[in-house]
Amino acid sequence: MAYTRTTDVLIAGAGPVGLSAAAELRRHGVRCRLVDRLPARLPYAKAVGIQPRTLEIWDRMGLARAVLEAAVPLRGQLIYANGREQARIDLALPPEVPYGFAALPQYETERLLEEYVAGLGTTIERGTELLSFTQDADGVTARLVTASGAAEEVRARYLIGCDGAHSIVRKQLGLGFEGGAFPEEYMLADVEADWDLPSGYGVRSSHHTGDGSTDDVLVCIPLPGAGRYRMSMLVPPELSTQAADGAPARGDGVAHGLEGSRTAELSHIQAVVDRLAPRPATLSRMRWSSVFRISHRIVDRYGDGRVFVAGDAAHIHPPTGAQGMNTGIQDACNLAWKLALVIRGEAGPALLTSYDAERRPVGEEVVGRTVRHATHGIEADPDDPRTMMLREAQLLVGYRDGPLARNPYGPAEAPQPGDRAPDCTGLTTPIATYPLRLLDILRGRPAHVLLLYAADTADLAEAAETAGMAGAPEVTGGSPGTSDGTGPRHGLQAIAVLARDRAPTAPTTRAVPGYLDAAGEFARLYRPDGATGFIVRPDGQLGARFPLAATATALSGYFTALSAPQ
Repeated sequence: MAYTRTTDVLIAGAGPVGLSAAAELRRHGVRCRLVDRLPARLPYAKAVGIQPRTLEIWDRMGLARAVLEAAVPLRGQLIYANGREQARIDLALPPEVPYGFAALPQYETERLLEEYVAGLGTTIERGTELLSFTQDADGVTARLVTASGAAEEVRARYLIGCDGAHSIVRKQLGLGFEGGAFPEEYMLADVEADWDLPSGYGVRSSHHTGDGSTDDVLVCIPLPGAGRYRMSMLVPPELSTQAADGAPARGDGVAHGLEGSRTAELSHIQAVVDRLAPRPATLSRMRWSSVFRISHRIVDRYGDGRVFVAGDAAHIHPPTGAQGMNTGIQDACNLAWKLALVIRGEAGPALLTSYDAERRPVGEEVVGRTVRHATHGIEADPDDPRTMMLREAQLLVGYRDGPLARNPYGPAEAPQPGDRAPDCTGLTTPIATYPLRLLDILRGRPAHVLLLYAADTADLAEAAETAGMAGAPEVTGGSPGTSDGTGPRHGLQAIAVLARDRAPTAPTTRAVPGYLDAAGEFARLYRPDGATGFIVRPDGQLGARFPLAATATALSGYFTALSAPQ
């Protein structure tokens, strides 16, 4: 049968998650089509919080600077109950973390991602809807309808459903989506307030009844612009559609997201602010408003065969802590690099099973935590403040128990396979007159990166030579081309790091760039056990950690294991 068009990966849904999947696939040189049923980007400030871990991922992509120029910092949250301040939470992170918390309207996040993806040669096919699909041993056949109403049949090697809470991909794949819905209905509005609250702080103000339950709530998140906030609150009776036996849901039984048929007036929002705001405030310039419902659900598996789901198609939950969009973006990045290796023939299809094994436990934890925080408040979290903040920042996401995390080496408290690869500063070269961060060095390198650490340049040179002869993809210090000339063809690039106080200049090895750990930060954060090697995965997690003397065996074992995850 002849198909209208063929591609490596078809992505349904061009929100932040679908765009992130397309961005990572294109960075790896994989062809993809990105379709979205909407004719244009929605001008709504839905998901607005951007976590530090997402900024690290965007830094490696080369997108972080554009986001930083458009976003505003989130410095903390002011918590009030019955008119009295209960807590002031400052969003403080350890000094080695390169980014703080940020806020940016979702439509701006989508614009920046769309421009980035367009620069890699892929544009959104707007007004194009996925109607159905079938899959077989060799690929997926999808039926689309375009903006003109024309039917199109597409053949792809893989399909990713990033099509939201009411996902067609999830439904047709037959994935379970168990969970429930909160009975409350909420209003959401993008407005400006003239109060004198400190800049960069969100507000959560609630009213508690005599038995301690909450019967009124106001949550405000700062946005770019003077006095601009995204405010959410309970709907007044005149906007509620809740029946005595429960609130209505869509035909798929999932009561989640915005309801375009009902909107709040500025007077509705002002009335809640008058009741609950910690300072008197007059609202103005309402850009948009809506009524929305919240559910908490997660799929029973993140894919089946050649079809996968990510983001809201896989997990939905309360917006507390701005976890949803960020979790979905990390879903997309985790899946994309694995698809790229399989499509290029550098790993077997079994690697794709690790997507569910690594990401579904993360989704389950996020759903459970956000439900607890929505019910009891973040201030009731049992973790110590430092741990809580790192978890909210998504810096503790790890896969130590996943199928790709093998053969730990060195102290248990040191970064191990599956953990986030920490950033560090103080790396120098003989030419640059300023120190670099590790993220500066990883930026623009979409492939696996081999970090070689030692106190002796001879050890580094030997390890680099060994790596080049190992049974892993070719080691290079440059940026090799791909089959279509847009990304790396090989799975590994090597960087040498020399211990401080060992040489006046950075190390140099044949074909491998070198840096001096002048501040000792790499050693402090990675805790190498003597001469040590590290593999950093394309998604910024550690793939392997090993003694430098075992470089050949470690590389061969790691890349072989990608095709046969445990």
